[in-house]
Amino acid sequence: MIEVTQLCKSFGSKRAVADLSFQVKKGEVLGFLGPNGAGKSTTMRMVSGYFPPSSGNISICGVDILKQPELAKSKIGYLPESAPLYDDMTVKGFLRFAAEIRGLRGASRKDAVERAIETCFLQKVAHQSIDTLSKGYRHRTCLAQALLHDPEVLILDEPTDGLDPNQKHEVRELIKNLGKEKAILFSTHILEEVDASCTRAIIVDQGKAVANGSPSELRAQYGMDSLHDIFRKVTTLDTAS
Repeated sequence: MIEVTQLCKSFGSKRAVADLSFQVKKGEVLGFLGPNGAGKSTTMRMVSGYFPPSSGNISICGVDILKQPELAKSKIGYLPESAPLYDDMTVKGFLRFAAEIRGLRGASRKDAVERAIETCFLQKVAHQSIDTLSKGYRHRTCLAQALLHDPEVLILDEPTDGLDPNQKHEVRELIKNLGKEKAILFSTHILEEVDASCTRAIIVDQGKAVANGSPSELRAQYGMDSLHDIFRKVTTLDTAS
């Protein structure tokens, strides 16, 4: 459902993503891991259609995102890092607004908003002003907007960043459940996310894929029980010369 082939992105002389290829099928949750500056967010923005690649191809549910961007994006639910919210709106008002942007009207809009509120456990705060929400509820509201049109593909950039342990657990369980019916790509620098939510993981470093496999496959391949040790083995330390 997501197919990325030989993807590259440069900003001037800096190569942020270099010849990156991967697939995410329906029913898969792919964790996209790497140190800060590895190219994770840049890749997510290209896959979501926000950035054009310098070269390479991106297909969403069989649709080329460069040739048919509107159709491809209609199949994506995107949660960017530090997703913006309108603090003067209520949760329900914001979701209605987001649903209208997605082209939903009337009963379809109402059903979509109610479904997203239920899926993300927002019933308690549905009529509350966004500026009064805890960080956990703000994250859930951001995730809910990505689900409004029931997309086949979810792209989530650091969906648990800054959450407390209880909130992280809730979001991880939600991602795992959504991943049963969708193709999910989410970036993180938290290795516990792999065992908690992912069916497979890719580790990138300096814009290149340096490891790819399920948690058990990665442990077997490198002969290590700790994902932290594997991560340190295949990525470049900031202190390395």
